[in-house]
Amino acid sequence: MYETSYLLDAIRTADVMHPGIIDCDSRTPVEEMAQRMSRLGIHALAVRDRDDDCPAVVISDLDVIAAIACGERGLLARDVAAEATITIPSRHSLREAARLMTEHAVSHLVVIDETSGAGCGVVSSTDVLAAYASVTAD
Repeated sequence: MYETSYLLDAIRTADVMHPGIIDCDSRTPVEEMAQRMSRLGIHALAVRDRDDDCPAVVISDLDVIAAIACGERGLLARDVAAEATITIPSRHSLREAARLMTEHAVSHLVVIDETSGAGCGVVSSTDVLAAYASVTAD
């Protein structure tokens, strides 16, 4: 167990993140978000309305599914976003990423480049699981 803990602490968020941030405008229709997520094989989109380096909110696939399930037509990204944007510096450990996800009940973190202060990628709960599985595999 000690060896596994050490390895998780040694993995940087930058090592497991997906570089870049795939985003949409807050006026993007739910149908378009669903199509884009499906086409790209992703589970979240960042929502931006300004040229900020960090998105205001993250919309997960579960947010989109909840919007679809309610049956209301004409919903936009700004109507369905549930996850606040939680950020993590790129040099922080995988354990810290997992702690932040758990603490804030989110499945995606925006990774911040310490040099520029800009968002440089996204780390998801699936990324954390994959990294954990790789260091604990026999």
